[in-house]
Amino acid sequence: MTTHHDAPWAPEAEPAPAALTPADVADAARLVSFGLQAKLLPARDAEYAELVRRHREDPPFARLADAVATGMGLIVLEVSPRAGMAVAAAEDSVFAVRMGDYSRRAASESADRFLHGLAHLAVAAMAFPRPEDLADDGYLGRITVNGVDAFVRQACRRLEEQADAVGDNTDPQSDAPGLEAAWRVWARRTATGATKDARRLSGSTIGITGKAVLFLVDSGFLQKTADDAGGTYRTTARYQLQVRDLAASGAMAELLDLGVVPVSDGSATLLPADHSEDLVADAGLPFHAL
Repeated sequence: MTTHHDAPWAPEAEPAPAALTPADVADAARLVSFGLQAKLLPARDAEYAELVRRHREDPPFARLADAVATGMGLIVLEVSPRAGMAVAAAEDSVFAVRMGDYSRRAASESADRFLHGLAHLAVAAMAFPRPEDLADDGYLGRITVNGVDAFVRQACRRLEEQADAVGDNTDPQSDAPGLEAAWRVWARRTATGATKDARRLSGSTIGITGKAVLFLVDSGFLQKTADDAGGTYRTTARYQLQVRDLAASGAMAELLDLGVVPVSDGSATLLPADHSEDLVADAGLPFHAL
C-alpha cells in the first residue's frame, strides 16, 4: 500500500513591485524642482506635500528622486514635511554658482571677501552655538544684524588677546587660513559709517552682515521677524540642515572654541564686553519652537 504525502507548503511569492514609468520620473523631477524653490514649503503646496509623502512611503520612488537630484549635482539633506526636499549643491553643480556670484558681487577686494565669509560663519555660530541645537529638529535660532557684528568684534578682541599672548600680533598674509586673515580687517573697519545722504556704507561691517543675512533670506535659510537691532531673523529647517554640514568645518570650530557664545539653558548670550565698547542688547537669543 502506497501512502501519498502532501507536498511541502510554500508561501506564495510576493508580487514584484510595479515598474517605474515615465510619469514616475516626471514626478521625481517635479519633487526636485520643488526642492530648488528655497522658500516653498510642503505646507503651502498640496502637490509638494503629496510628493514628499510619497518619497517617505515609497522606497523605489525615493531612490528615483534621489538619483534625479544626484544627476543634477545636488545632495539630498532631508525630505520631510518640515523642510520639504532640502538639497545642497555639490561643488561641481551648476547650482553652486549662485554663492560664487554672491561673493563676487558683494566684494571686489580679497579682504572684503574674507569679511563676507566671516559674517556668514558668525551667523551660523550664533544661530546654533551647541551641537545639541543642530540635532534638535524643533530648535530655532534667532539673530540680529547688529548682534552678529557685536559678536564678531568680540571674537576679534579674543583673537587679538591670543595673538598678544604668543607674541604674534603682526599682520598675516592675505591668504592665511581660518580666522587669522579676517579678524584684524574686521576690527579696523567701521561698524556703520554713512554716505552723504546718511545711508549705511555697504563696506561697513554691519553693511556686510546685512548683505549676508539678506542672501540667507533669499535662499530660504532665514526669515525676518522684526526691524529691531538692524533686523531680527529666525532660522528655518533648511538652514539647520545646511549648518549641520558647516559645523564640521575647521573655521566654525575655531570660532566656537573662542567661547564668545556660552550657552547653558538654551539662551545664547554674548559674554560681557570690556568697558570701552558696549555690546548690542539681545544680540542672539536662540529659542525652541512651541
